Amino acid sequence: MTNDTRLESQGGGAAGAAAVNPASLPDAGHPPWRALVALLVGTFITAIDFFIVNVALPSIQHDLKASTGDLEWFVAAYALGTAVFLMAAARLGDRFGRRGAFVTGIAVFTAASVLCTLAPDPGVLIAARLVQGIGTAFVMTSVLSMIGVLFPGATRPRAIAFYAAVLGVGAAAGQIIGGALIASDVAGLGWRAIFAVNVPVGILALVLAPLLVPRTRPANSLRVDAVGMVLMTAAVFALVLPLIQGGQTGWAPWTWVSFALVPLLVAGFAVYERALEARGGSSLFPRMLLATPAFRAGLLWQLVFWCGQSSFFVVLTLFLQQGRSLSALAAGCLFIVMALPYVAATFVAPQLMRRLGRGVLVLGGGANLLGLAALAVVALAEAPTLWLAIGFVLCGIGQGLSIPPSTGIVLATADPSQAGVVSGALSTMQQVGACIGVALVGGVFFGTIGAGVPIAYAVAVIPLAAACVLATVLTGTLPRARGAR
Repeated sequence: MTNDTRLESQGGGAAGAAAVNPASLPDAGHPPWRALVALLVGTFITAIDFFIVNVALPSIQHDLKASTGDLEWFVAAYALGTAVFLMAAARLGDRFGRRGAFVTGIAVFTAASVLCTLAPDPGVLIAARLVQGIGTAFVMTSVLSMIGVLFPGATRPRAIAFYAAVLGVGAAAGQIIGGALIASDVAGLGWRAIFAVNVPVGILALVLAPLLVPRTRPANSLRVDAVGMVLMTAAVFALVLPLIQGGQTGWAPWTWVSFALVPLLVAGFAVYERALEARGGSSLFPRMLLATPAFRAGLLWQLVFWCGQSSFFVVLTLFLQQGRSLSALAAGCLFIVMALPYVAATFVAPQLMRRLGRGVLVLGGGANLLGLAALAVVALAEAPTLWLAIGFVLCGIGQGLSIPPSTGIVLATADPSQAGVVSGALSTMQQVGACIGVALVGGVFFGTIGAGVPIAYAVAVIPLAAACVLATVLTGTLPRARGAR
């Protein structure tokens, strides 16, 4: 832990505000694994919420009379809210304390879950999902930055492996829990129970955080770049909006105007950020970090990978329910077949990383690509559902070999004093990728659904496979470093 990072005691008052020796903390002498438990509880509920809605989409569409565009927004709004607030959340966490940012995020997320439960129409549900994403932004950046600070050296890959395992379990558990809640119709809530279940878990995280998580923040924190955040938000929204709504409007003129605005907004963002730093201000993406080739390459890799990762689950769930006529519960339970190899791969990945370095991402990309091909073949051949297990296992292994090493590579580009901004940039790329992927792949799926759900799914696999191939190619731009780093 560097001298630039302040690790505060858990008490209040002057003692709580002063920097203390890490040896005086409850877990003196070894990494605070108990703190990780509380952090991963928060990670779990925010992770499952991106995926739990997938299995409920047909039920929500029927109950709220939602359009296909609304279905995409139910998923994309969550990612969009997360993406646009991540850097601001990271800065606020660095400025006022990362534990406080974590607690704030959980509180916002839990309150928004209540609003989702009560949503009377698609518009309210989309807005509530956006707010959920904002809460998730605070959770994600605070968890990743605290892992970067609290787990130095060789202990960090293990902590990241646990973090990645929770993400993977959350992805599968979201489908399973969602299916079980809808099938059992808890308290007559139907699909609304998938959001109500967040409330008790959120309260548990709020109770555990003050007891187990130390307060950390850099000695020199940075101000929030509000103008930069607005420009970045506008650029992402200008890209995602026509991708989701364009097909339904017959690609009206405004969709092309929106696309044309994207490069202008990105250029404006870049010019403003450079001018801000020239005046001595703190930009969202500091040039010092962007000047690091490994950091730039890592962010681009994350953007491409998550374009495919998030949309993969959306179209696969719709295929299982609408193409194979599976119930929400049956579709959700199938994801166990993917979750088990995923978790196993996440714990093997650190050892492979020490031996192969970035080569482990090539193995992961190859397994993921084979899995996508297997799923598409089974869909087109209308083979028995059991054959889908081949693709599920391969995709689980591929994702498990990709997520922890790629996260570690990006976090390793900075020291703990930069943990907040690095984790914010990492998570921003993931969520921007998720927004673009859901909009693009969802548009392909719904645009070809008239030819039949199996064909629509097989066609949607094409952009998924393209993202996988491109991420594998980009692996060559990442650092070759092996070993404990």
